[in-house]
Amino acid sequence: MDRVVLPLLPLLLLCVAPLVRCYSSGLVMDSCLTLLPGHSGQSPQTKPLPFTVTMNSTSYRLGDKVEVTLQAPPNSIFTGFLLVAREVGGSSPVGSFSLIPATAQTLPCIKKPNSAVAHNLATPKNSIQVTWTPDTPGNAKNVQFHASFVLNFKTFWVGITSPVMTFDNGVAGGSTTLPTTTTTSQQFAPPSSDLQKSISSANCSVTKVCFSQPSNCDPASADCYFMSAMVASPTGQAIHYEMKGASNGYIAFGFSDDQKMGNDDIYICGIGSNGMVEVQHAYSTGRRYPDILPLGNITNITTSVQNGVISCTFTSMNIISLQRTTGFNKAYYLMFVHGPSSNGKIQFHRETFISTKKINISNPEVVEDASVPIVFKAHGALMLISWMTLGSLGMMVARYLKKTTKGKKPLGKDVWFVVHVGVMSLTVVATIIAFIIIFSYEQQWSGGVHPVLGCLVMILSFLQPIMALLRCAPEHPRRCLFNWSHALNALVIKVLAVAAIFTGLQYLDNTTDQWLVKVMGGMVGWEALFFILLDVQSRCMVNRTDTLDVTVMTNESLLVSLFFLGNFAFLVALLVGIGSS
Repeated sequence: MDRVVLPLLPLLLLCVAPLVRCYSSGLVMDSCLTLLPGHSGQSPQTKPLPFTVTMNSTSYRLGDKVEVTLQAPPNSIFTGFLLVAREVGGSSPVGSFSLIPATAQTLPCIKKPNSAVAHNLATPKNSIQVTWTPDTPGNAKNVQFHASFVLNFKTFWVGITSPVMTFDNGVAGGSTTLPTTTTTSQQFAPPSSDLQKSISSANCSVTKVCFSQPSNCDPASADCYFMSAMVASPTGQAIHYEMKGASNGYIAFGFSDDQKMGNDDIYICGIGSNGMVEVQHAYSTGRRYPDILPLGNITNITTSVQNGVISCTFTSMNIISLQRTTGFNKAYYLMFVHGPSSNGKIQFHRETFISTKKINISNPEVVEDASVPIVFKAHGALMLISWMTLGSLGMMVARYLKKTTKGKKPLGKDVWFVVHVGVMSLTVVATIIAFIIIFSYEQQWSGGVHPVLGCLVMILSFLQPIMALLRCAPEHPRRCLFNWSHALNALVIKVLAVAAIFTGLQYLDNTTDQWLVKVMGGMVGWEALFFILLDVQSRCMVNRTDTLDVTVMTNESLLVSLFFLGNFAFLVALLVGIGSS
């Protein structure tokens, strides 16, 4: 057997040698220098980079071990990657990698052992974390990590870089290390009172973007929810954030492509299970618990909680990454929420504040809040109930249901009259309350059509019961003048009220398709349809001498009942929409 194998060994070595040379100095070497995956005929992607390369330290010293993370956005993957470390401005790999996960392997770039990391299986990955150690004795140079990400043969990104990591020539072990877990305890925290005082509205719209609720409130006030963002580096890739607000659990702000929850890049400042305030980075995917992400490249964390007010500041070099938009110099909606927590885990938020427009955090400004005060919602709900349900009932009863209650006289009056007076009185009272609360809140006249229409509705509604009290007796020859003026005034109020509700809903509804306004249009059309049907029914029965009163009452009662079933459905939809606006 040995006599057979030995003559074949040279031949076997010749066959294997090309493979060895190809692995050690062929395509791998080229990829280390260019970072191109070598996919023939394919070019790298030029659209915004969806991936990030971050470290847990902004500086390093000899002997340090730096954790490097390759991260894809939530709900995204990559199948292949290549990572090298280079001196800033250089092209040769520096340092070595270790603690490699099972889905990766180290490679010898330019014959330097463990100087690069790449995948070993083309399996889906969302993140990779490795450890990098600087060379000994080292060149005392600033270092930057370079990576390529591959999604498939045709789709790949080349030359994604991390923030620069500076060399610190101090005593080993003293580098500035960032938290890498999502349950980081309070760090670098000054006394609570000092931190809360340091967060202020100074330089808002001068050097930083500010967002608060109530608008332009003083962050020193306990009932002010405040956040700010300021560019903290010449390159614009580091942002210093502040946030503060009263909460028994957490406060948080996020960046969004729209004004709805879901697909948002979020930073959370919450009370952990140890009672200390912690900073978390998360991604919201809808109305469920957000996905907690590694903190990434975050420095200068300061947190505190005092008298139920949570405060925190930090500097982040994490790129803002959403499904449709990625990058610092892009426009996003700002969101601010607060709510309770349980054992360090956040619960569903109690209140949400959303900016009126998209903003670029690189352009300092004061951002307005798009959320609607509860007073505005109460005002809108009262006017809607008054004139689209109660008022409609009062008008229908007086016009069409007199025969239905014929012969019944509670309180000495016909039933239709008692119902009409009672319902219309509630309508006027609700209108007055809605008028008072909105003017008490605003305490000033605001321009636009809506307040003008509202004032006209208020004045005419106030005059209507006065006119009714001064009416002449039914037998009086001029009674018809009262009947006509009373009905005409009611019609004018109804038209003005509908117009006022439409203009008010346009203010309350911040959705792009203005669905509240469309539902209101359906409600008005539904009411107009039944007024026409009832009028046709009434006129037809008047012209028929053989028709019994019971038939008339049955038909009209059925139409009114059907109307209010639909009216109630529209009303509930609008009230829910107003409540969630």
